[in-house]
Amino acid sequence: VPSAAATASGRTMSDLAARAEWLFPNAATPLGSSAYYSVRFSPAPLRDDLALVLACHREIRSVLVDCSDPRVAALKLQWWREELERTYAGSPRHPLSRLLAAVIRQRGLPKTPFEQLAEQTERELLRPGHADETTLANACERVSGGLFELLARCHGVEDPQALAAVRRLGTFCGLTYCIRGVGASLRRGRRVIPADESPKTRELLRRMAQRARQFAPEQARRRAGLPDSVAVRAGILHALLDELERCDFEVLDRHLGLTPLRKLWIAWRVSRGRAR
Repeated sequence: VPSAAATASGRTMSDLAARAEWLFPNAATPLGSSAYYSVRFSPAPLRDDLALVLACHREIRSVLVDCSDPRVAALKLQWWREELERTYAGSPRHPLSRLLAAVIRQRGLPKTPFEQLAEQTERELLRPGHADETTLANACERVSGGLFELLARCHGVEDPQALAAVRRLGTFCGLTYCIRGVGASLRRGRRVIPADESPKTRELLRRMAQRARQFAPEQARRRAGLPDSVAVRAGILHALLDELERCDFEVLDRHLGLTPLRKLWIAWRVSRGRAR
């Protein structure tokens, strides 16, 4: 089946420029990132479609980081919510949306995960923090879990149980990113945990890691049949969480991560059904 993105109509200069900007690899899938390898190790006909879904996700979530004025962020988010409505109605305006519309049609992507993404982003704009660990997990399920559902649907996954498992893996990945990004979030004024380097904070991060692992048990991680983009991303994030634990969650003043070479190695092994 050819890529839905490849069937997008129009060959004007602006269309060609948009394709160059938004198709794989794009700003949401930069070389060396986990997102890049999750797409790169997926079937070639799907890569542009996956990259477009990831780009839309990035554009919406970026309002939390790129807009220092909350009013500007709210306006930008509202524009994207309206653009999603236009896209599903068949009249997108943004170059990204025009390409994504073809993916939505061909892959049968539902609107709900996009709506949940926008709703959760609005919640975080209004209240930059999470009341407790359960609230944080629920937020990750709506944001990262919904994203993983869309990616899985691009692969043709439709079984409700399989999609539920994929959303749980997305929640695991979202929680892992939150743990790794605690320091950066605090510096932006977004409270995920108390802003003090103390034994209590470390213990909270350990509990968060344990909670994250509950969403991706070992047998689920090794189970065959997961979509390539989801399996590779989850494999890399399991390794990242292991690294965070090894460094005793020194994340308030440090940016811990995996090297591109290690991500590549994990992606290669996962793509061939091996343990990391």
